Amino acid sequence: MTARHTMLHLITSGDHKLMRKVNKWPAPQWIRLCSIAATRAGDGWLWYLLGLLVLIFGGDGRLTAIAAAGSAAIAGIGLFVSIKKISGRKRPCEIEPHVWANLLPPDRFSFPSGHTITAFAVAVTMGMFYPVLLGPLLFCALAIAASRILLGMHFLSDVLAAALIGSGLAVTSHALFA
Repeated sequence: MTARHTMLHLITSGDHKLMRKVNKWPAPQWIRLCSIAATRAGDGWLWYLLGLLVLIFGGDGRLTAIAAAGSAAIAGIGLFVSIKKISGRKRPCEIEPHVWANLLPPDRFSFPSGHTITAFAVAVTMGMFYPVLLGPLLFCALAIAASRILLGMHFLSDVLAAALIGSGLAVTSHALFA
């Protein structure tokens, strides 16, 4: 077995072990509600609201910040759609039933998490333009990423890779626009 295959096996094994624990965990009601709220925030409306608020209150650099975050998000969407088709990885909810979550996935494939790419692309970009917002925006992005795992939509490696991709797009976009 090559080093690449060994590494992929270790990642998959860890992902499946965590998936089984999460899928069998009868989470308290507050965690269920927070997970659903976070994942719904990651559907896009939170980022549109943020863009509107920055447009109204963002000062002189608001258009540049919105253009940079929007560009990072659009690039992220293009990337995750392409990568998902190439990877073809099944979602956790297709492999094993979940004890409490029954949301329908937005598409067929798991790797990488589109919600997480977009969350980190927008949060990190806006946080670089408005450092006072970085903490709360990263909290939102992390909550969205965690919710995708807790709801059985993604594996841990899906959201970790997506967070790196989204953050990389954010740094690149900020460098291009700032």
